[in-house]
Amino acid sequence: MKYTTIPHTDIRVSKICLGTMTWGNQNTQNEGFEQMDYALDAGVNFFDTAELYPVPATADTYADTERIMGDWYASRKNRDKVVLATKIAGPGAYTAHIRTTGFTPNSIREALEGSLMRLKTDYIDLYQLHWPERNANFFGKRDYFPDADEQWQDNFQQILETLNGFIQEGKIRHIGLSNETPWGAMKYLALAEHKSLPRMKTIQNPYSLLNRTFEVGNAEVAHREQLGLLAYSPMAFGVLSGKYRGGKLPDNSRLKLFPRMARYNSEQSLAATEAYAEIAEKHNLSLAQLSLAFVTDRPFVTSNIIGATTMPQLKENIASAAITLSDEILSEIDAVHNRIPNPAP
Repeated sequence: MKYTTIPHTDIRVSKICLGTMTWGNQNTQNEGFEQMDYALDAGVNFFDTAELYPVPATADTYADTERIMGDWYASRKNRDKVVLATKIAGPGAYTAHIRTTGFTPNSIREALEGSLMRLKTDYIDLYQLHWPERNANFFGKRDYFPDADEQWQDNFQQILETLNGFIQEGKIRHIGLSNETPWGAMKYLALAEHKSLPRMKTIQNPYSLLNRTFEVGNAEVAHREQLGLLAYSPMAFGVLSGKYRGGKLPDNSRLKLFPRMARYNSEQSLAATEAYAEIAEKHNLSLAQLSLAFVTDRPFVTSNIIGATTMPQLKENIASAAITLSDEILSEIDAVHNRIPNPAP
């Protein structure tokens, strides 16, 4: 396994991070336990979750993923071996069953203390804001359009002050962002510097062969400010595994179970996937290996968040950390990207 450190910290993490959002929905608790056992044995010491999980989010399954992880920590007595990241859900219709009060001080306290209880731990290594409270182009939105009716009030400083209080209490070690824009990231970083408040250390955004929009603005922020990308959906909801090629729709696959989650299934995405599959086959790689190795070795990526519903998938995903793509392969990837740029924002 390859390792790096979370920027501006001394926390050493694996370049592969274990994603957990299927546990409690597509995966049982026993399967979640098996995945965590295998990942830790394979050198993966970084696990990411959220109060929202499993996905799709429903009131009936709210926070079940955290409960599964908490039961595993209690059973294995190994909390100290894992760098644990979780998130507070942002506001919106998708999360109205959780709360509707956004990132107020009371909301953050409620979310954090709930996560600590479910995860059966005294502290979170990396606590993240799952998405902005304001109107922004995240979750598949390519462009930003101002909302004339937006009611959002700038509370960035209050959020940092609240999180700082929990850092002082020892309940949080470090903080990060998710689904954030360059403007939002720089706003938090500037406030932290000017007001002597905790600095955001990471940004968890989508990044894959089908969605390289992070490179448009956030990559420069990540490079110049040392804000580490935790890349999610590197397999584009499984599209880049190749299992949907030729019109296939396997049983228990995400797109069959949840048809509305078709962010990566456009005509352009499928065309790009075929082109990347040709590159992989030419160089004796699986499409999954090509896709994951590309993400893992980007200079702004701190860790690549993989997820799997089966053990063979998990083993292949974790093993991809050992693969380094040649300059020839990278040039061929860029040629496809130039022809079909970001088909799945």
